[in-house]
Amino acid sequence: MVLRPEEISSILKKEIETYEPQLEEVNYGTVIQVGDNIATVYGLSTAKAGELLEFSHGVMGIVFNLEEDTIGTVILGSDLLIKEGDIVKRTGKIVEVPVGPELIGRVVDPLGVPLDGKGPLKTSKTRPIESVAPNVVERKPVEVPLQTGIKAIDALVPIGRGQRELLIGDRQIGKTAIAVDAILNQKGSDVICIYVAIGQKANNVASVIETLQENDAMKYTIVVAASANQPPSLLYIAPYAGCAMGEEFMYSGKDVFIVYDDLTKHAKAYRELSLLLRRPPGREAYPGDVFYLHSRLLERSAKLSDDLGAGSLTAIPIIETQLGDVSAYIPTNVISITDGQIYLDNDLFYQGVRPAVDVGLSVSRVGGAAQIKAMKQVAGPLRLELAQYRELAVFAKFSSEELDKASRDQLNRGERITEVLKQKQYTPYPVGQQIAVLFAAVHGYLDDISVSLTGKFQDDFLRFMKNRYADLERLIEDKKQLDQELSDKLTACLDEFKKTFVAGIETKQ
Repeated sequence: MVLRPEEISSILKKEIETYEPQLEEVNYGTVIQVGDNIATVYGLSTAKAGELLEFSHGVMGIVFNLEEDTIGTVILGSDLLIKEGDIVKRTGKIVEVPVGPELIGRVVDPLGVPLDGKGPLKTSKTRPIESVAPNVVERKPVEVPLQTGIKAIDALVPIGRGQRELLIGDRQIGKTAIAVDAILNQKGSDVICIYVAIGQKANNVASVIETLQENDAMKYTIVVAASANQPPSLLYIAPYAGCAMGEEFMYSGKDVFIVYDDLTKHAKAYRELSLLLRRPPGREAYPGDVFYLHSRLLERSAKLSDDLGAGSLTAIPIIETQLGDVSAYIPTNVISITDGQIYLDNDLFYQGVRPAVDVGLSVSRVGGAAQIKAMKQVAGPLRLELAQYRELAVFAKFSSEELDKASRDQLNRGERITEVLKQKQYTPYPVGQQIAVLFAAVHGYLDDISVSLTGKFQDDFLRFMKNRYADLERLIEDKKQLDQELSDKLTACLDEFKKTFVAGIETKQ
């Protein structure tokens, strides 16, 4: 087909007549100062707080300070490629992370970039790291227990699905170990776990990942790692990124358990960013909004109403104290936000009581509502026995000879209960086994056993129960309460085992 010149001119005239110019406004800014992962940008008058900005070489940043002529921006990643005079563009978005079941079993950084060498994430779904917490109407009471597998916690400081329970104590006394034990105990349940490492040494994070892999726990776990060598901006967004990943499952009707390890380093990263941005310092040089930093994160943990799918997000934030000082700024802030705290004591740890849970200072504000009835039945007497033991132990330090028989018996039982609550690392106990062991302790089956043999008694009894009364543990977990029939069966099991155990000791002697 050959077009004639007059046809071409008519087509051009028609196009010119119908042409309507389209203007696209692009708001650019210019970097006027950069350093310490902070960039000061001139221009971008329409930028909003929290918005994502794009620098040269694909580096992103978050708007933190909105000043009269400039914007203070926190750079996500290295600032080595950014220099003065570079052009900065708005994206119109806030920070988002990839979410979905494809993340389970993966190790990612706070931006969702894989760190495990298993290739890119096969998910196209994203979620903003900041979101509004569910309101009162969208929640329901915390009633379903989240078993940690740790006797001292499940019996005395119970955690429910949807709760926020603080784990607090000095460094190197087992905070991470308790959190990892709780993750290991979710094996075989429907709970998805997320471990957020904030400012931890890279080899410590690698050790946790290795433990999870060895115990086959990575099948239901996501690890979000912001190591100590990462910029403070990534440490700052890490817990929010982990929370967003958990919320995706929660709003899908699933139960999620998330550990923030730890929020002390998170607050320090935020303080560093704030001071670099010239924000006015307050108490301990933290900015005035440091309370809001953690409250808006932890309030997102909830047990959703049935209308929203009844999913839950349970949080264990970890806080590190200095010489047991819980009255410092960040510890008191987080204590006031959470639904209770598990306090780890230095003295108990060095006395060999591990996990070093101080049951006197630890508390769960959800309490028995997050326990099955069988656990409440043994935990009530247990709590009373321990309280009386602690009170008597103070007087016994001065003179144990003047104590009457009842007081001495109380001390003996308290010592054995304390011994029973000790637990080896990475060996969580199913709830049926916990109840059986604690039933034996509060009903005096250990009173005439040497304290040094308490651990052996416990291990041998659980082995005996599994071999001779195979259905007993399952019955406890299914019935969820110790009725007369089940109590009688448990008593018969203990009586039979006690005879063989005592006979075994006498034979050795």
